[in-house]
Amino acid sequence: MADVSLKNVGKTYESASTNTIEDLNLDIHSGEFVVLVGPSGCGKSTTLRMIAGLEELSDGQIWIGGRRVDEREPRERDIAMVFQNYALYPHMTVAQNMSFGLRLAGMDKAEIRRRVEDAAQVLDISALLERRPKQLSGGQRQRVAMGRAMVRDPAVFLFDEPLSNLDAKLRGQMRAEIRRLHKRLSATTIYVTHDQIEAMTLADRVVVLNKGRIEQQGTPQELYERPATRFVAGFIGSPTMNFLPATVMRTDAGVSLQIGDVAIPVPTARAEALRRHVGKGIEIGIRPEHFLADGAAAFITTVDMAELLGPTTLVHFTLAGVACSAMLPPELAVREGGEQALRVALDRISLFDPDTGRAL
Repeated sequence: MADVSLKNVGKTYESASTNTIEDLNLDIHSGEFVVLVGPSGCGKSTTLRMIAGLEELSDGQIWIGGRRVDEREPRERDIAMVFQNYALYPHMTVAQNMSFGLRLAGMDKAEIRRRVEDAAQVLDISALLERRPKQLSGGQRQRVAMGRAMVRDPAVFLFDEPLSNLDAKLRGQMRAEIRRLHKRLSATTIYVTHDQIEAMTLADRVVVLNKGRIEQQGTPQELYERPATRFVAGFIGSPTMNFLPATVMRTDAGVSLQIGDVAIPVPTARAEALRRHVGKGIEIGIRPEHFLADGAAAFITTVDMAELLGPTTLVHFTLAGVACSAMLPPELAVREGGEQALRVALDRISLFDPDTGRAL
């Protein structure tokens, strides 16, 4: 295990008009599982490849286990990487694929065999050691790729979107496998994905990247409940958060938010922060699960579409000219074209400055 530190890291490609990564600072603690997440082109894979030594830095430094490594070759960094496309040698058996790096390093044959057998047992692939990659399923190939990383006993594990080629059911199974593996090994792990569900279920800490910069970092719960920006609020959570324009209004009781022709009172704990915005427009964020249908209606809406998802019904409607969605109990028997009374869980809403996108 080892700490990883990125200090003022930058990456610029000659063909790019702007920096892909700019002044990135990130400290990852020994044994921590950190997930880098963000949309395509945000710089997450580039960051991982720089840590691995597969991309050169334009600026800054990278430290692993107290050693500066950005000027060292990948093999000198004490890392192991699991790729999206498995990167297995088709002419080698599973055992040969797993042991390739150890054999190249000249390790004792008995130690190689012990490591391969131990890793295979942990990953439940002992029966596959003599097979070749073409004889394996996608999930089995990914286990082999993970085993190849495990046998090296590295200071840091790097995962570059390892589940993106798997179907939805298998992705769920492999997420659980990876989480169990991390708990067993307690290894420092940096994991890249564009899938926020993977980020939320796997990470000790999530780092949200946007245009080469860290937008916010924290535990999955912190990012979900207290997004620092509109970008994070919209990226974390599925289905995505609803964003509605609102005007802050002063009332006899304090402050309210005017959304279309609906006035929503603001809880006392939030009112003080909004007093200086009275008369101004802001943006309110409401997660689909924070629309409630419990009889205490704030407004009546017409259901555009209702999707029964088993334990919940995803209801689509329009509020203040904005397409919205709400997750409601299936026993309500919501029907398309019908009316539905809803209110908002006021203690769970997010408020944003429409100019800066920052949370209020």
